[in-house]
Amino acid sequence: MHYIVIDLTHGGVKIAISLAKKGKVVHAIDYYDTLNVIDTKMLEVYDINLISLENLSNFKGKACVIAPIHFPLTSDEIQEYNPDLNCEFLTHHEAVAKILKNWGEDIPKIEVTGVKGKTSSVFMLKEILIDENPLILSSLGAILYDNKRELVLKKDISITPANIKETIDLAYKVANPVCLIAEGKLKSENLKKYSSAIFESSLGVTGIGDVGLLTNIAEDYPIAKAKSSASSAKAQVFRCKTVACQKEAYDKYYSQISHERLNTFSLNDSKANLYAKRIIYSLDKTSIDISYSDVKTNEGNVLSGDIQLKCFAPGPHHVSNVLGVVLASLCLEIPHEKIINGLENYRGIAGRTNMKLIENSIIIEEINPGINTQAIKESINMITNPKDFYIAIGGDYGITCEEIDEEKLSQFLGTAECNIILTGDVGKSLSKRLSENIQFIENYNDCYDLAIKNNKNLLFIYRSDYRKLSQR
Repeated sequence: MHYIVIDLTHGGVKIAISLAKKGKVVHAIDYYDTLNVIDTKMLEVYDINLISLENLSNFKGKACVIAPIHFPLTSDEIQEYNPDLNCEFLTHHEAVAKILKNWGEDIPKIEVTGVKGKTSSVFMLKEILIDENPLILSSLGAILYDNKRELVLKKDISITPANIKETIDLAYKVANPVCLIAEGKLKSENLKKYSSAIFESSLGVTGIGDVGLLTNIAEDYPIAKAKSSASSAKAQVFRCKTVACQKEAYDKYYSQISHERLNTFSLNDSKANLYAKRIIYSLDKTSIDISYSDVKTNEGNVLSGDIQLKCFAPGPHHVSNVLGVVLASLCLEIPHEKIINGLENYRGIAGRTNMKLIENSIIIEEINPGINTQAIKESINMITNPKDFYIAIGGDYGITCEEIDEEKLSQFLGTAECNIILTGDVGKSLSKRLSENIQFIENYNDCYDLAIKNNKNLLFIYRSDYRKLSQR
């Protein structure tokens, strides 16, 4: 059988090489023409042939065609290049699941997907599993924790499924330190091997997770040139052994899907397996009383009970993330004490959602490449005393699949009774739709200076790749 890996831009090189290492006959199609010199050489080393879609007409027999779930051509459209070719079609996620078959059978594995809250959920889970030396892939990088020490394996790494394999490979070097000692990258220390794994993925999961966590479908944006959608891609979460899914997302998009270990969570729907009975919001520590019933665990048990905790969750969307994390933890039968202590230790993510005090000003940051209209509304609504705050809104365009509905957002901001400041490219574009009375500040750093100077608090909502703001 021929293996044909399409799209070398979004992890296809890693998938192709992994298959070649397993002795498969592999061909690769650089659909977006982005292949660099190093990757080209690597393909040559492993005897992987570069071809075009048109070359498919030369193939006979069976072929396994592997393309990302957001690829703009459907399986039928690819098949048209050779109607006689007996094709099996796999997504990149499915291919990685096959490559990693039987990997990590002795450790708990969680895969996290959703439209919002993925990275925050990963790092809450990290705090809960910190004693199990978690291996993590997230939008903040590939990271290994050893005795609570953080070792960044690779910082600039995307959350494509192929990078789960790369994260595992990088961790293998660390678990076998002689490799890195020889390269001068690691001191001779006795590093422990990870004993848990948490992987974030933007458009679904591979299915290798003992638990798949779907945080939400806050907005169902189109993918694959509008031939598919985010909700369709994220349905891959139901391939995991056990599922923790936001009930509202399940009811709206997945009610036709049955799963023997499906568990749902909700802020206020008592029909969910886990919901919040009582929430007392605070900018510092929100108190949450949680009730859960008939939670199907990874070991085949069923749990019911209550848990009370306090954690950093200043708004409803943050609490929803907490509920998903608690449910995923219960699916792994993690004790209450570990869940409570882990979430109490979570203080937000620097460069994402966090709170800090600068002089006399409380600074709440909501920085995310996927911030959209709904997320901005929820962030503003969590402020109970808006007169004490400047609310800065801005950011960059062209960094995710989803964009901001400026018309909807400008209508909301036009009626919001708070001190709005616009900044960045997003702010500049919004300023053309809003009253001239709303202040525009070119440099986002000046928003901080203004709040501190005037003894005001600041809610800083910025749509950006966190790395661009990490030097602030």
